[in-house]
Amino acid sequence: MTLQTELSARSFIKKNTYETATGKLSVKMPPLTGMLLEHCKKPRHYERKAGILLHPTSLPSKYGCGDFGKCAYDFVDFLAAAGQKIWQILPLNPVGYGYSPYQSPSAFAGNTVLIDIDDLVDKKWLMPAEARIADVSAGSFVDFERVENFKTKAFQKAYRRFQQDDAVQPAFAAFCKKESYWLEDYALFQAGKRENRGKPWTAWSAPLKKRKGAALKDLSHRYAEHIGYVKFLQFVFAKQWQRLHGYARSKGVEILGDMPIFISHDSSDVWAHRELFDLEEDGTAKTVAGVPPDYFSATGQLWGNPHYNWQAMEKDGWDWWIRRFRKLYENVDIIRIDHFRGFESYWEVDGKAETAINGKWKKGPGKKFFDAMKDALGKTSHHCRRPRRHYG
Repeated sequence: MTLQTELSARSFIKKNTYETATGKLSVKMPPLTGMLLEHCKKPRHYERKAGILLHPTSLPSKYGCGDFGKCAYDFVDFLAAAGQKIWQILPLNPVGYGYSPYQSPSAFAGNTVLIDIDDLVDKKWLMPAEARIADVSAGSFVDFERVENFKTKAFQKAYRRFQQDDAVQPAFAAFCKKESYWLEDYALFQAGKRENRGKPWTAWSAPLKKRKGAALKDLSHRYAEHIGYVKFLQFVFAKQWQRLHGYARSKGVEILGDMPIFISHDSSDVWAHRELFDLEEDGTAKTVAGVPPDYFSATGQLWGNPHYNWQAMEKDGWDWWIRRFRKLYENVDIIRIDHFRGFESYWEVDGKAETAINGKWKKGPGKKFFDAMKDALGKTSHHCRRPRRHYG
């Protein structure tokens, strides 16, 4: 008898007829061959590197809070000695509610609590006796309010001596001119906050809230000293950070910075550029950011940051965003966008809602936004020249 069979194994791909005897099938196998498969690795866009995430305020310091002083330079030395190539710093912007840099009053300014007091003493803008803070806690938590109060008093004394230091004034003037596109608004905003005892800008007088020319001129005249003081602090912050950043580079350590996608409603950016945000006529938020309900929260998360007016931003050539990226690239080597997902689509909640439950997904600017950033910033940072395919 014969048995018609079809074998689909790799060695037998055609029909064959085999003889059987007493219920047994004899098959002659062709010689077996082996094949060595080699894994071909795809080329990396970036060199593989390791590093540590640590906000500078977490560094040890005799002033109660980590800053740009010796502790930061020691940490860079530690990273280099350990073969680490990245220091991820998180945002360095001023903090907002809850001392959070993700509710910052400025997308461009620096957090002045990070200013190194010893540097001010070295410049003779502070006396050694004025740079002492008593009873610094040795615990693992920072009393930010206490540190801020101490440093504010020290900064005010340093500013008075800085004003008498003729040698540094040309550099200060150059800094103010270069950074005027954000610094003027930020300093005026801080003056407005001071005049209104910290109230949000939506609670200011109508002329100042709407940035009427006469109101701004009057504010700048009455608070000229404070405006100069705000600019001084940003000047010192920038100089100290640039020096620390340069030191890190010299040790082969790159800085990975953070760009929060949203900023605080009570910020100089929203106050100065109302047309770029989704606001009501009175300046309150029409829609705000958050995330929908999930396993962690039955009501979702209501962040409260105003959403952007993406159409207005695109019409403006994405200028605010380009300036924001360019400014951050002056301070860091690599940028992490938090939350990147929001540029594809975002959870939109009514500005008057008390929870994030009744929001809806809206499409973000998507690929065209990052194409515009690449075109504008490609010559600014080498990291913009080799984007992932379709930014996936």
